[in-house]
Amino acid sequence: MAESREYVLTGTRGAIAVREWPRPARGDTERPVDQPRYLALLSHGYGEHTGRYEELADVLVTHGATVLGPDHQGHGRSAGERALIVDFEDVVTDLHTVAAQARAAHPDVPVVLVGHSTGGLIAARFAQRYGSELAALVLSAPVLGSWGLPRRLLELDEIPDQPINPAALSRDPAVGAAYAADPLVWHGPMKRPTLEAFVRTMEAVTKSGDVGSLPLLWLHGDDDRLVPLAGSRDGVEELRGTDWTERIFPGARHDVFLETDRAAAFAELTSFVDRVLVRRTA
Repeated sequence: MAESREYVLTGTRGAIAVREWPRPARGDTERPVDQPRYLALLSHGYGEHTGRYEELADVLVTHGATVLGPDHQGHGRSAGERALIVDFEDVVTDLHTVAAQARAAHPDVPVVLVGHSTGGLIAARFAQRYGSELAALVLSAPVLGSWGLPRRLLELDEIPDQPINPAALSRDPAVGAAYAADPLVWHGPMKRPTLEAFVRTMEAVTKSGDVGSLPLLWLHGDDDRLVPLAGSRDGVEELRGTDWTERIFPGARHDVFLETDRAAAFAELTSFVDRVLVRRTA
């Protein structure tokens, strides 16, 4: 696996822990040995943290990227009450802070934003606010469109303590076991302010227009029971602009990057990035 380092930045509501997998130094290129082909900025899902993306990071580093991403506020090693997000706009701002530091270290290197699940909602909003700073947007099982869980839970007097079923993530039982045993994953109930923030941000994405010419890749499993395919499709079709690609994986559950056929998802992602980078240099 690629080696990583961790550092801390000041976010909108406290310290933000960032993990980075740098492109390894090489002596067989005319470019600076640590200059990546692109920066892959990761936006993780609800209740988890960027450390769960080590296998994806390894693939992207091998592909020539420097990979990095924050633990969103209230998640992983970042500050804040666990799994509490009062305003996703602040999370988008924090992600932009991480991106800005990376771009300062690697000027003129294209940025590819990869958002999974709730991280896809954050990434979509980032693209609407800062799309001119991106070379491409990748959404994996994004929380967009007609995802009804937040509204259903908000109708209840008390939010039930029903954590995510690990088996819903992947057909690979090792993935569920690792998720259940991970102390940095939130295994408690969803919180009312976070649910309210979900509703507001989904509405904001719907009202804020498409991403224009920004290349968009959408990946989703057709057996995703956490964020069903049909609901996300509504949102992606509103968000997509003039350059978009979709890949639906038969039988796959929520996390296509940790599924039994994840090699196919990795291949779709790297091929998409190659196409984007070739067009930028043509």
